[in-house]
Amino acid sequence: MTPSLIISTLAPLGKLRATINIGNPVLAGLAAGATEPHGVSVDIARELARRLGVPAELVICATAAKAVEAVKAGACDITFLAVDPARAVDIDYAAPYVVIAGAYMVKQDSPLTDNAQVDRPANRVAVGKGSAYDLFLTRELKHATLVRFHSSQEVVDGFMAQGLEVAAGVKQQLEADAKRVPGLRLLPGQFMEIRQAIGAPKGRAAAGEYLLAFIEELKAAGFIAAALKRHGIEGAAVAPPDR
Repeated sequence: MTPSLIISTLAPLGKLRATINIGNPVLAGLAAGATEPHGVSVDIARELARRLGVPAELVICATAAKAVEAVKAGACDITFLAVDPARAVDIDYAAPYVVIAGAYMVKQDSPLTDNAQVDRPANRVAVGKGSAYDLFLTRELKHATLVRFHSSQEVVDGFMAQGLEVAAGVKQQLEADAKRVPGLRLLPGQFMEIRQAIGAPKGRAAAGEYLLAFIEELKAAGFIAAALKRHGIEGAAVAPPDR
């Protein structure tokens, strides 16, 4: 693919519009009073724009569901989301760049001690609507009931307010909530592996090989690992090489 074709495919408006999901603290955040987000996905978007020789326009999304809506509306050129079959209808993914854990949280006095005990009729599980773990648990849970909240940040407060049995989420978010809200504990291990990837809207498949090579180069060069360290992200791993 020629450089001009790459640019016209990935940045047809002369700028690279990238969704930044600040609802996932592993990927990005927005400090109080700030107008520009920070995080590993921000660093990747800016590096890609630099290589293309175009400005980066960051489209801030409060949730993953909002990022998906931006893709469907044609409001972005690239997106940073967890890989999921439901989202692949609208998005062509490159290889994952970061792998994180989906975990369960319960109250200290809960009888639940293992992830396998969650899928029972008596259990109601709080999730962030449209999140990767919501999509996964919608397919996987056969007996427990999902209770959806607007965003991942609202899950634990909603879980407490409604007296639910389980809260599900990105492990780092739940760990932060456990420090903020007393009387909570995480169940050991994880119920899913969440693979975070860069993607482009369907119909721009010509850019797929370029994005794949780009992400693999960043992983091999230590760019992703350095970004995670720089932003103080613990518990997330650089995804293994795809090829």
